[in-house]
Amino acid sequence: MAYPALPITAFLGAILVLIPLPSHWRARNYATVSLVFWLFLIDIIYGINSTIWNDNVRIRLLVWCDITTKLTIGASVGLPAAAMCICKHLESVASGRIVRISYADKQRRMFFELAMCFLLPIIIMALHYVVQGHRFDIVEAFGCQPATYYSIPGVFIVWFPPLLLATISMIYACLALYHFIRHRVTFAAVLQNSSSSITPNRYLRLMALAVTEVVWQIVLTVLPMYDNVSFGLRPWTNWADVHSDWLRVDVYTLDVFMPSYRTQMLLFFFVMPASSALFFLFFGFGEQAMKDYYLTADWVRCKVFRLPPRSEKQAKKCFMLKLVFPITCPLSFFADTDTS
Repeated sequence: MAYPALPITAFLGAILVLIPLPSHWRARNYATVSLVFWLFLIDIIYGINSTIWNDNVRIRLLVWCDITTKLTIGASVGLPAAAMCICKHLESVASGRIVRISYADKQRRMFFELAMCFLLPIIIMALHYVVQGHRFDIVEAFGCQPATYYSIPGVFIVWFPPLLLATISMIYACLALYHFIRHRVTFAAVLQNSSSSITPNRYLRLMALAVTEVVWQIVLTVLPMYDNVSFGLRPWTNWADVHSDWLRVDVYTLDVFMPSYRTQMLLFFFVMPASSALFFLFFGFGEQAMKDYYLTADWVRCKVFRLPPRSEKQAKKCFMLKLVFPITCPLSFFADTDTS
């Protein structure tokens, strides 16, 4: 049973999520960049897996599956962690508690967000081995999937961290919404007083994106957990018992699953490309993003087609030119000027 639309949507999502990335990177929005990283990574993994195993369950690319199944576990924590960091920052900015952000504050925020978005997922990836009953599974059309020994430790290692992060994110989101409603008349001034580069428009888009990711993450965590533990948990007796026959690779064709479960797997698959498309819709048409598109097109016009620039000023400030020839563009242009 083949689903040719799976790799197309996954690769399209990977492209879309990268388009608004430059403005967030220049603004040093580490949580948002981390969100882009995990979405792009999962889109690529899904696209390659659905291409290779679109209509088969052949056991191959073992090292690829070893790596990507762990990264999938990491993404299940990295995505809600990034959303939590976004909501936390938005709440602190909107509350009015921040009068001026010092360099030390920015450093602390950077280390916290990098630790939550990357160090925590790495720890969970390592802990997953504790409840990894065998090497991995291969599912027709979806490729290699992480294998988990469904037990009490499995619940706390695989499913509890994403749910905890999602719950904390919702608390921060509710507080941020409360501050927004309370300061709605003077909200722009509140953001300006906090020395933040976030504008009211971008604030609302970040909030909507983070809440959407949190809601989807809760659904993606609760439903598989219910499906796997509703028939009862297995006892985690000892290491040797749980990891016996660990090199085994289980394969599943789609016809062994009930139609409702196949629909659920398709839903889970399309959530990631949909999240990437949503990110593009929120941030791909902002003022700074449109400037980047114009400058990129101007760079291509000058360097590829050897045509005169539309504007000497725009050509000098070309974003792509900065990446290739850093000396030719003034650094002031690449400061965070996003007012979208």
